[in-house]
Amino acid sequence: MLIKLALPKGSLQESTLELIRKAGFHCTVSNRSYFPWVDDDELEVMLIRAQEIARYVEGEVFDAGLTGKDWIVETGSDVVEVADLVYAKQSRKPLRWVLAVPESSDIHCVQDLEGKRIATEVVNITKNYLEKNGVNAKVEFSWGATEAKAPDLVDAIVEVTETGGSLRANKLRVLDTLLTSTTRLIANKNSWKDPEKRRKIENIAMLLKGAMLAEEMVGLKMNVMQKDLTTVAELLPSLQNPTVSPLADQDWVAIEVMIEESTTRELIPALKRAGAQGLVEYPLNKVIY
Repeated sequence: MLIKLALPKGSLQESTLELIRKAGFHCTVSNRSYFPWVDDDELEVMLIRAQEIARYVEGEVFDAGLTGKDWIVETGSDVVEVADLVYAKQSRKPLRWVLAVPESSDIHCVQDLEGKRIATEVVNITKNYLEKNGVNAKVEFSWGATEAKAPDLVDAIVEVTETGGSLRANKLRVLDTLLTSTTRLIANKNSWKDPEKRRKIENIAMLLKGAMLAEEMVGLKMNVMQKDLTTVAELLPSLQNPTVSPLADQDWVAIEVMIEESTTRELIPALKRAGAQGLVEYPLNKVIY
């Protein structure tokens, strides 16, 4: 049994390969290669543009792939969305496809685009948005540098943004969000019906989600005197049941728990004051519930 897996080449490539490695798949690729090596005999990996992955998965060229929800919608591909993985080029936040115009433009809402010209890479998403709003405008495909095209070449653009920095740098203001997109693990329908392939794809999804969750969590262990156990336990997150183990000295126990990393700067000092000793914070590779 072999799973043919498509991974995005380009802006998502490094963050995707990093996530794949954290999920437990040792994956390496040379600068000019489209075929990464992976230490799993059941996987065959290829790098292609994210824009093309959904239609190739639908067409059964690949069993599965990682691509954005935006490109599934833009290509109208009929695939199984196995897992929603919230990561992008720079952050662990969703991407947004937004309608933007120059700061000095007299266009203030979508209705003001009647008869105007719009540049974008997501032509179908944009046309559907305009149709939904009852606006007739010319939509042209942009081959790149879309932010620079308004106002000299077009009246408005529909562009993807992660942080909004590029739009601000080009003196553009956002009028509306057309689509919020995250990365999806997808599969073609026939591969999903195959029990062996489905199990393998589900395993990949589980490990990827576990690796992503681990990025937000850390492990914390400490020693606590029996008399302080209740006070310390009350400080720990209510949704995380700590592991409490006896020590050689019957007056002491060891506590181990997983917590959100963002809480440690407040929690660790509080635990120390409550009587915890020998506190150790450590990173996690995968967290699977």
